[in-house]
Amino acid sequence: MSAKNQKQINQVVSDQVQPATLRRTVQVRFADGQVYEGPVETPLEAFIQAAFPEEPLSIMAALVNGKLSELTQPITRDADVVPISVTDSDGTRIYRRSLSFLLVTAVHELYPDVRIIIDYAMPLGGFFCQVEGREPFTAKEVALIERRMWEIVEEDAPISKEQVAVTEAMALFGEKGYSDKVRLLKDRRKDYLKLYTLHGVKNYFYGYMVPSTGYLRTFGLRHHSPGFILQYPTPEHPTALPAYQDYPKLTATFREYGQWLRIMKVDSVASLNEAIETQRIREVVLVAEALHEERIAAVAHQIADREGQVRLVLIAGPSGSGKTTFSKRLSVQLMAHGLRPVPLGLDDYFVDREKTPLDEHGQYDFEALHALDLQLFNEQLLALIAGQEVTLSRYNFKTGKREWGRTLSISDEHVILVEGIHGLNPDLVPNVPPEQIYRIYVSALTQLNIDHHNRVSTSDTRLLRRIVRDAAYRGYSAQETIQMWEKVRRGEGGNIFPFQENADAVFNSALVYELAVLKPFAEPLLRQVEPGTMEYVEVKRLLAFLDWFLPCGPDLIPDNSILREFVGGSILRDFRPTLGN
Repeated sequence: MSAKNQKQINQVVSDQVQPATLRRTVQVRFADGQVYEGPVETPLEAFIQAAFPEEPLSIMAALVNGKLSELTQPITRDADVVPISVTDSDGTRIYRRSLSFLLVTAVHELYPDVRIIIDYAMPLGGFFCQVEGREPFTAKEVALIERRMWEIVEEDAPISKEQVAVTEAMALFGEKGYSDKVRLLKDRRKDYLKLYTLHGVKNYFYGYMVPSTGYLRTFGLRHHSPGFILQYPTPEHPTALPAYQDYPKLTATFREYGQWLRIMKVDSVASLNEAIETQRIREVVLVAEALHEERIAAVAHQIADREGQVRLVLIAGPSGSGKTTFSKRLSVQLMAHGLRPVPLGLDDYFVDREKTPLDEHGQYDFEALHALDLQLFNEQLLALIAGQEVTLSRYNFKTGKREWGRTLSISDEHVILVEGIHGLNPDLVPNVPPEQIYRIYVSALTQLNIDHHNRVSTSDTRLLRRIVRDAAYRGYSAQETIQMWEKVRRGEGGNIFPFQENADAVFNSALVYELAVLKPFAEPLLRQVEPGTMEYVEVKRLLAFLDWFLPCGPDLIPDNSILREFVGGSILRDFRPTLGN
């Protein structure tokens, strides 16, 4: 371009530049092209209500210039805004957290001397809660609490936030008898804390809240001795409560874990931190691992007691639950009973790749049940159980084709072990007689909470395990693992969780001390994720969560621990039982 032409262009642009007064407004831009303008300091909620008048109560928060923000956040400069719905993972957490605060407030108003413990999450929508300081609530009292919650919702009472000094917060919680919160704050590195207030009740919650109780339109309370269930909607159906289902096996496992925590005298993050500070952590590790070994031995004993009858053991569980190490430790225990385990890989029975079912996006769905050649799998299982010689299937992941592997036969003292996500689904092995099958569900059903009102999510524990393991053994960054996580969880929701109660045994792979050990492994990996990415929102949440834990080195972990599958150093990593004949 010539100098003359450039000068002409500059003159045209210059003519368009005019003096202006200081703008006293901000603009909010939405991804669908909508742009709204309002005074500086206008709350984010007002822009959301203007842009989405038909669905404002379904939006729990928003990304403001890439940062997760509460709806009470004042907008001080022009911003790009992405709404966070109740169907999003962050929106779901905000809804359930706010609902918990509503419950705590209603109970405080009706029973001021009672403290609520939000214990663990029930499958398909609910927190199991208990009371401290009195006998369990009756069904009539639970109904009264629910009625009071609805009154507060109809009032659309504001939920406000303030920043206070940690010393002030400790004094406040000390007066209320919240010793768990006081002990937790003793190790807080920051000298301030953000408290929420509803109806004059002040409390700390790990994470954001909705602006007011009018957002909380779907919930219920259900008496469930020795406590009650705070029911909430699922992301798939955000405006309706799921039909109630009882889960006696999982409930028994949670209660067993609660007993384990009492045995170890570790019932919260504060007590775990104290164990680390006082060097009692060695005892905690040893007892936790002994309880794991005792439970695995009990499962092996049940299988051995049905000697000659159980020929197939199916092991299923969600990602990051430690299924691989569990199956190997179970193999050792079965061998101690004189049984001879034969591991089979379910992945070796994938259909040829072009025959794989497609998901709703037209992509191969490798987690679908019919991604497996069920006919061949059942034929080979029945042939092995009958004592016939079988040349096993072997899947070539590079070519996407079936090949043929080793040939073997087994005797009556052999037990076939199969690990895979479909192990609890009856349709996996419809041709094997039910009396010959023993099913085991493995998951990290953690019950160690930050305090009485702030749970540790089972999925967060598993995600941190995955981040550490994927970096060490699979070459994935933390960002890549987080990117895959929602798809992984959707697969679990369809293929594993609906069949949990089909298990003959449930093994809780959670270890009370594990987050303290995972912390120094996970934090450097999380800090490598670039700010501004979608995954960085999740990174900030996980780092803030881990900040409550004191670190613990891995030296005390036994070399056969479930945790070694993720942090390395497992003696079982290359272990396979010798088959023999």
